[in-house]
Amino acid sequence: MIDLTDVTFSYGTSPVLANVNLHIPEGELVLVAGPTGSGKSTLLGLLNGLVPHFSGGTLRGRVTVGGLSTAEHPPREFAAGVGVVGQDPLAGFVTDTVEEELAYGMEQLAVPAAVMRKRVEETLDLLGIAELRDRGLRTLSGGQQQRVAIGSVLAAGPRVLVLDEPTSALDPTSAEDVIAAVVRLVHDLGITVLMAEHRMERVAQYADRLVIVRGDGTVESGDPVTLMATSPIVPPVVELGRLADWSPLALSIRDARRLAGPLRDRLAGSAPVRRPVSTAQPLVRACGLTVRYGSVIAVREVDLLLRPAETTVVMGRNGSGKSSLLWALTGALKRSGGTVDVRGEDPAGLTGGSSRRLLTLVPQTAADLLYLNTVAAECAAADAESQAIPGTCRTLAGRIAGPLAGEANPRDLSEGQRLGLVLAIQLTGAPAVILLDEPTRGLDYRAKARLAAVLSELSDEGKALLIATHDVEFAAQLADRVLVMAQGEIVVDGPALEVLAASPSLAPQVAKVLFPEPWLTVDQVARALSDTVRRGRPC
Repeated sequence: MIDLTDVTFSYGTSPVLANVNLHIPEGELVLVAGPTGSGKSTLLGLLNGLVPHFSGGTLRGRVTVGGLSTAEHPPREFAAGVGVVGQDPLAGFVTDTVEEELAYGMEQLAVPAAVMRKRVEETLDLLGIAELRDRGLRTLSGGQQQRVAIGSVLAAGPRVLVLDEPTSALDPTSAEDVIAAVVRLVHDLGITVLMAEHRMERVAQYADRLVIVRGDGTVESGDPVTLMATSPIVPPVVELGRLADWSPLALSIRDARRLAGPLRDRLAGSAPVRRPVSTAQPLVRACGLTVRYGSVIAVREVDLLLRPAETTVVMGRNGSGKSSLLWALTGALKRSGGTVDVRGEDPAGLTGGSSRRLLTLVPQTAADLLYLNTVAAECAAADAESQAIPGTCRTLAGRIAGPLAGEANPRDLSEGQRLGLVLAIQLTGAPAVILLDEPTRGLDYRAKARLAAVLSELSDEGKALLIATHDVEFAAQLADRVLVMAQGEIVVDGPALEVLAASPSLAPQVAKVLFPEPWLTVDQVARALSDTVRRGRPC
């Protein structure tokens, strides 16, 4: 179905992909993995000709999909056979409502009206978005937009489906539904699916093939279990298997639990070190906070305290009110009721530098905050606006997203690199309270670890952090306290270990593998095993 022969591609002098040879048969689910900015999106863009016909750049070698060469056929001739869902769903919408968006692609392909109506209904049911049929696309949450974007492509009936970070904005349950739908398409209809996904734990066990884009231009393809043994980026269950010397490695929770008996025995009697619950005076007091969108109550009389040196993670299904809560705390979103006090000030009444030094928010669509032409200019502006030491922003950006060329245009960066840059810009002013909305979208495991280290340091310095995320692995790594929202209300508020380990949907992979032992991350297990070895040594 897909053949890349001696493919080398570059945007400038240095190749993004070098001498790539890749053969993918029909009906495979292919997981494309690699570090942030390694070239995964470029590889996917080759499959319908948008790279290089739209993106520019120099392509050498031959790319064929379904027997058609992308060099000899324009992208429009791949529209019916290759469906593509990009990282930013909102950027790809062209209509106003969900039903119109699902039908639009089929209208352009002249699908008969009766067939079109049938496919729309099937797609609504397949992705569980029937109740959104008449909703405006811009009124949807990020996760709902992601599902509609996938649905608009599926409805056209492609033979190749290309998904770039399809579950990045989805809560765990919704992500499982989308992955299950994709697996059914592969197994029941023989559709070939290529999925670039940083949250490998969601997909690895279902993949027929793993393609690793290593960042130096090389691409490796093969059996997932075999490649995971040496892959630079692996999900927590594989990292745990490496620690425990499992052979072969397990990719699913079921297989890992069958191997984990001896490891659970070694950990018996140990427990992860927990940071004491903060008793300091709160930096943020929200009382009766309410947000309405017409007749819809997005946040319902929420009371919330955020304390210094404490990292609070708010979770919940898509549309539960997490983003609205964060925006209401900043004062940028009009409240229908309630009060917010940050160090004696209401953020809604502050502007400019005084507001940024008190409280800052990194939104889901982080690129909205980028407006200059180079990375260096963005960082210099951030340093000047925050009255920070020159170079502060560039240093933070490098720690979070890796090296970024100063002359690079922010719009040419990968989604993860742009997010890292925006995080650095917002953190440059060292605000007392830091709010982050889905900060791990587009970040690989190493980038998330770097981000967690930066945020942990900020917490240790006395900052109050509130992070809305669907990334349970990131929450397990960083959170002191976890809130769970549903229908605009906080329904759970407790220590991270208790909340995450007790939830079937929110538990990270390590907690599921080692249950009932109380562990959330591989790092916790590694430290415990190291301590056990030291205690067992004779004096």
